[in-house]
Amino acid sequence: MTTNCLQKPTEAYSHRIFNSGLVQFPGIKHLSNKDFSPLIKAALAEKGFEHDEPEKHIMVGFGHNAVMSVAGKVIDAVKAGKIKHFFLIGGCDGAKPGRNYYTDFAQSVPKDCVILTLACGKYRFNKMEFGDIEGIPRLLDIGQCNDSYSAIQIAVALAGAFNTDVNSLPLSFILSWYEQKAVVVLLTLLHLGIKNIKLGPTLPAFVTPTVLNFLVENYSIKPTTTPSQDMKEILG
Repeated sequence: MTTNCLQKPTEAYSHRIFNSGLVQFPGIKHLSNKDFSPLIKAALAEKGFEHDEPEKHIMVGFGHNAVMSVAGKVIDAVKAGKIKHFFLIGGCDGAKPGRNYYTDFAQSVPKDCVILTLACGKYRFNKMEFGDIEGIPRLLDIGQCNDSYSAIQIAVALAGAFNTDVNSLPLSFILSWYEQKAVVVLLTLLHLGIKNIKLGPTLPAFVTPTVLNFLVENYSIKPTTTPSQDMKEILG
């Protein structure tokens, strides 16, 4: 573990986790001076996997430059009614019950809609097959949470192509929440004036009733409910 997202490990595997750089945790071996020999030794001591799983390929790399290089094709598909809606489904992930919502929601997205995804939340569904629309993959993996900028640039570019603003696009934000730098991403979206964001499975701890009322009144933020109910609300 080298950056963030380290949670207290169980005793069963605490001896097989190492950290370095800024990250440290009580009882976990910290590697310094780029000396990874303890990690390598521990890895070699493990018996490994008994057999290989079938190969599985996941298509990634849809940053804003990649998507906008075929923007004309995307725009034509929208104008022709072949792409009806875009869903940005992503964000942080965690172990708390209720996060299967994002898997269920992604699976319920109609076949004439495209899913944009990023950050750890995508691992809930990015191994599934979603097919394509006129050669455009229905699941576009933009990257990790650090690539949120790409998602914003894609939205802004699409808005420009249709001579409108982001809130007028057939685009919905379904964000999974887990604190940390997600705060910065959320504040960035609010600063850009993005409205109607659905946030879950629970609201941020800092959202008091007063703050929630402000966010609802000014940005129309709503907690997620059920995939079917939210999908019905979004698509009318």
